[in-house]
Amino acid sequence: MSMGLPGAAGDRVWSGGPPDPVAFPELYDGVIWRRVAAYAIDLAILALIGAAVWVALNVVGLLSFGLLMPLVGPAMALVPIAYHGLLVGGASSATIGMRLLGLQVRTVTGAQPSIWQAVLMAVLFYTTVGLTGSLILLVSLFNERRRTVHDFLSGMVVVRTTTTPTVRPPY
Repeated sequence: MSMGLPGAAGDRVWSGGPPDPVAFPELYDGVIWRRVAAYAIDLAILALIGAAVWVALNVVGLLSFGLLMPLVGPAMALVPIAYHGLLVGGASSATIGMRLLGLQVRTVTGAQPSIWQAVLMAVLFYTTVGLTGSLILLVSLFNERRRTVHDFLSGMVVVRTTTTPTVRPPY
């Protein structure tokens, strides 16, 4: 399945950095709103997973007569990191929300990210958003590829996977 990207047809790898937004605008059109909506979907899924993990950890904590209760907080902090790391670093290179909205995470060379790159991206996301109250995400409004700070720092780019041909004026 090819996205029509420059480079090899089947492996979606490009050379010299991410595709140019002028030459391939369909890869970046609507990426910002799709990322926001995808994250809202992922938050709902994370709430369900987090609730199940919280209940399980508290049961285990009670069965250990409270000895394991100090591990509940750190384990809960790992839930979103594991969710993003395993899914973005997995075969589809996208979380469930991203898949539903036709997005995919790629390295700057177009390769599929490894689990460790995906974990780094997630840790950077939660750290930068937590430290700045989400204001850091405004960076995506000021660059052509709609990349955020955590995208730049982890060497990733988010592109659309379901694209329609863009009709450009003849001039």
